[in-house]
Amino acid sequence: MKTGKLQALVAQYGMITLGCALYAVGFNWCFEPNHLSVGGFTGIAQIIHFLLPRLPIGVLVVVLNLPLFVLSWKRTGKMWLIPTLYATVVSSVMIDLLSQVYRFRAMEPMLAAVYGGVTVGVSCGLLLRQNATTGGTELAARLLKRRFAGLSIGTLCLTIDCIVVVAYAAVFRDLTQALYAVVALYIISKAMDQVVYGGSRAKMALIISEQYRQITQRLLALDRGVTLLDGRGGFSGREKQVVLCAFSRGQIMRVKAVVKEADPDAFIIMCDAHEIFGEGFGVNTPDGL
Repeated sequence: MKTGKLQALVAQYGMITLGCALYAVGFNWCFEPNHLSVGGFTGIAQIIHFLLPRLPIGVLVVVLNLPLFVLSWKRTGKMWLIPTLYATVVSSVMIDLLSQVYRFRAMEPMLAAVYGGVTVGVSCGLLLRQNATTGGTELAARLLKRRFAGLSIGTLCLTIDCIVVVAYAAVFRDLTQALYAVVALYIISKAMDQVVYGGSRAKMALIISEQYRQITQRLLALDRGVTLLDGRGGFSGREKQVVLCAFSRGQIMRVKAVVKEADPDAFIIMCDAHEIFGEGFGVNTPDGL
């Protein structure tokens, strides 16, 4: 194996190990001592552990994930599954080891939901950036992403986790703790998306105007690329030019001002652009996109 590939592999599994450690800390610190469900297969393991205390949560997580790994092996391929298998085993072992080494005290439930949500969400995001998950919810979300491409990983995880939380509330008959768990899961999904997608710092605008030439020139003067698309009015049937432009969040007001100066009646659609690659966009751009 070449030195460069070996270094990349070491860096990848080093980040995965860090993510697993952060996940174990967040779970043992905020979720388990405060009786909050973390959702997913770990949440199912919490229920089984409550009924059968002798069975460690980490061991249960690995056992519950086995069928999902078999399904994923057939559909997603071996290379992606190896980091996920490593992350699932390591995070489960760390959960059990940490619970034996140190017992965290319970805290105010809302604080547990917030701190736990941020910690676990960041850890899951770190794993996803390294093409790995802790199995369970994240692995299921990866599989569902193939069918529901328009939904983010965080949203899919939140949906699955909420189903588990409902089951958790039914078994423990504690609606209050289940509601705190929902808050934590929402924070997890947002923290995860923040790490994976980078906070959606880029924006995209679709502009429909008779003054498209003037608008194009003004946007180019802002050092932003512009693409002209052919369109047709649904009501009038007239052909129109649609101006497509991607820009940083900090340029929103300037883009609006430029368009309105050129054509006060221009029709503008602005939306988040989670990922933009190419010239003018990336980590090292002046705009910091």
